[in-house]
Amino acid sequence: MRARQLSRWTAGLVAVAAVGTTTACGGPPQVTTGTGADRNKPAGTERAADERAAEEAALTAYAGYLAASRTASRQSDPMHPELGEFLADPLLTRVRFSLRQAREHGAVSAGTLRSDPTVVSVDLDARPPTVEIQDCLDATGYRMVYVQNRKTVPGTRGTRHLATATATRHPDGRWRISAGAAHQDQPC
Repeated sequence: MRARQLSRWTAGLVAVAAVGTTTACGGPPQVTTGTGADRNKPAGTERAADERAAEEAALTAYAGYLAASRTASRQSDPMHPELGEFLADPLLTRVRFSLRQAREHGAVSAGTLRSDPTVVSVDLDARPPTVEIQDCLDATGYRMVYVQNRKTVPGTRGTRHLATATATRHPDGRWRISAGAAHQDQPC
């Protein structure tokens, strides 16, 4: 029974921690602009500049999310202060829960995750505005280890698979990652 529970939380933690570290996957970015009420939006170049700025801000938030998650998972620290800077709910709660589970089981992350994210869509007309990110997560060099003896936690060696994330712009103007998923059934 304990082994089954251990397997569930380790798989969940690897999926959450690995949601954003990869080597490029997918084709060129496709920018979409939402619903069609573009009459009141800036024309042509201004709109394109707004979309580029949103892409850059979202990718910066994504990189911050990955860095904060890596640091927090090396210590299994669910209250790591940078998590709240780059993540928003519901993903923030999910990551903190997984880190809490790892801490309770005496495990931390070790190794490296590789990431080269790509923006696949921008929707500045959504409420809140969103940017969708796709990543081919290379977690083959990543694992969970027990703090006590540094032995690998069974079932925590990563794979190379598709990961997706959603960045949303919040009322304070900051972009944060609010959703993410590791698609371990989709190798890349």
